[in-house]
Amino acid sequence: MKNTFIFAGLISFAISAVLAPLIIPLLTRIKVGQTEREDGPKSHLSKTGTPTMGAFIFLIAFLAVSLFFAGRYDDVMSIILLTVGYAIVGFLDDYIKVVLKRSEGLTPAQKMACQLIVSGAYACWCFFKQGKMFSMLIPFAGEDRFVTMGWIGIPIFMFIILGTVNGSNFTDGVDGLESSVTAAICVFLFAVSVRSHEGVAIVNVIMFAALLGFLTVNVHKAKVFMGDTGSLALGGFVVASAHTMGLELYLPIICLIYFIEVLSVILQVGYFKLTHGKRIFRMAPIHHHFELGGWSETKVVGIFTIVTIVLCTFCLLFVKI
Repeated sequence: MKNTFIFAGLISFAISAVLAPLIIPLLTRIKVGQTEREDGPKSHLSKTGTPTMGAFIFLIAFLAVSLFFAGRYDDVMSIILLTVGYAIVGFLDDYIKVVLKRSEGLTPAQKMACQLIVSGAYACWCFFKQGKMFSMLIPFAGEDRFVTMGWIGIPIFMFIILGTVNGSNFTDGVDGLESSVTAAICVFLFAVSVRSHEGVAIVNVIMFAALLGFLTVNVHKAKVFMGDTGSLALGGFVVASAHTMGLELYLPIICLIYFIEVLSVILQVGYFKLTHGKRIFRMAPIHHHFELGGWSETKVVGIFTIVTIVLCTFCLLFVKI
C-alpha cells in the first residue's frame, strides 16, 4: 500500500506541475484576471490582472488520479462528490465575475442558496447512505466515544459544511495561504486515515501532492490564483474527508485558521453596522489585519500554516491512528 500512496502522490504532483505552465497562458488569453479591492492592502494592487480560476490546475490532477481509485474505495467517490459540488458553485461565481465582467459575481443570496443546495443534498445522501445515523467522534473523550444524532445530524452537518467551506473561501486572500494551510490539514487527515480508511488516505495524498504542484506557481509572488473555484472545493474536500471518519467536531480545531478567518468577517461586519462605522480589525478577513500591521505575505502564510500544523499535531494525541 505504501507504494500505491507514493505513486499516486507523484503522479498527482506531476500532473499539477505540468498543467500549471499550460493553463496559466490560457487563463491570461481569455482575460480572467483578478480585480483587487481598492480599500485593501496597497501591496495587493499590483496583483490586479493576475489570472484567477487557477484551481483547475490542482483539481484536474486530483480528479484524474482519484477517479482511478473510485472503484476500489467507496469513500473516494463520496469525497469527490462534495469537492466537485462546491467547485461548481465557486466556478459559477468566478465565471460571472471575471468572464462576464459582473464584479459582484453571484449575489450573497444566490451564493448561499447554491451552498445550501449542495450541503443539504450531500447531508441527506450521507444520512440515508449510513442507515439514518450521524455519528461524530466527541473531541478529547476517547477513541471510541461517538455521539449518534440521527436526523438532527442533517442540519448540524450542513452548518459544519457551510462554516468550513466559507472559512476556506475567506482564507484565500494571500499568495499561497489557502494552499499551504489546506496541505497541512491533508497531512493530518492522511495520518488519521492511513490504517483504517484507505480511501480517505489515498485522496488526501493525491490532494496534498496536487496542491504542492499548484504552489510552484501560487507562492509569493503568485503567477495565478485559485479563485472561488478552488477555495470552495478545498473546503468541501476537507469536510467530506473528516466526515468519512466521524471527525466533524474536530474541524474547528484542525481548521482553526478557516474559522478565525470567517469569524473575523462576521465580527467586523456586525460591529461596523452596530457602531455605525467602527471596526474591530484594521481589515477583514484577519490575514489582512496582520498585513496592515506590518506582516509580509510570506510571514502570514508561514505563521498561519505553523498554527495549523501545531493544532493538527495536538489532535493526533486524541484520535486513533
